[in-house]
Amino acid sequence: MFIGEYNHVMDTKGRLSIPSKLREDLGETFIVTKGLDNCLFVYPLDEWKVLENKLKQLPMTNREARAFVRFFFAGATECELDKQGRVRIPNNLREHALLNKEAIIIGVATRIEIWSKEQWEKYNSDVDLSYDDIATKMQELGI
Repeated sequence: MFIGEYNHVMDTKGRLSIPSKLREDLGETFIVTKGLDNCLFVYPLDEWKVLENKLKQLPMTNREARAFVRFFFAGATECELDKQGRVRIPNNLREHALLNKEAIIIGVATRIEIWSKEQWEKYNSDVDLSYDDIATKMQELGI
C-alpha cells in the first residue's frame, strides 16, 4: 500500500527520484499515465491490470466512457526505475501535470500520484475542498 507525502526535485532530463518507501511496492516496471486534477497516476503492473479490466467493461457506445478510456490509455507509458531509483517522465506527461522542477509525490493506497508543487499547494488551499463536505460524502458512500 502506498502512503505518505514526499518532496522531490526533477532534474533537467525529466528524471524524478521515487522515494524508497514507495519503490518496494511499485516494482521494476510500472505504468505512468495522466491523472485527474492535473497530476500523474503511477500504477504497479498488477494494479494497472485491475484498472484496465474495469475500463474494458465500460460500454463503447457511451461517449463519456470512450473519452475516459482514451484519456487513461493514450497518456499511459510503461516505465522503469534507473539504478538511482529515478523515473524519466515523458514530456507529454510533464506538460499535463505542469511539472517543472519541484514535485510532490504522494501515496494513495493502490497508486502513486505525482504533482507539481504549485498544483499540489493550489489543490490543498482550494476553497472548494471542505473536509466537512468530504466527510459527509464518505458517509453517504458508507465509509
